Amino acid sequence: MKIDISEKSVWYHGSNKMLDILRPGSTITTWRYLAEAFSHKPTLLSYDDDGKIMHNGRQKGYLYVIDESVDIKKDIYEHPSSTMDKNAEFLTKRPLKLKLIAEL
Repeated sequence: MKIDISEKSVWYHGSNKMLDILRPGSTITTWRYLAEAFSHKPTLLSYDDDGKIMHNGRQKGYLYVIDESVDIKKDIYEHPSSTMDKNAEFLTKRPLKLKLIAEL
């Protein structure tokens, strides 16, 4: 599956906790449904070639959008141990402001 990113991308974070600031080393993605799935804290997660996500997470989740500009060359880096497609998940290098957009 091809996932494109740019300086104009919307970045998401899914968590089972209420947050205002995302810590360095946290995971973000431009794939909203992946962040939603991660918010439920699954121990197993997979997706097919069409992007349909399957997971076993059952916790209440919160979906956030990064509420400031993200410089893709300075603020993030691709998750080094990800088993997902290129550009699916990134780690943050600095604290980032969050805005809650959904309770899941």
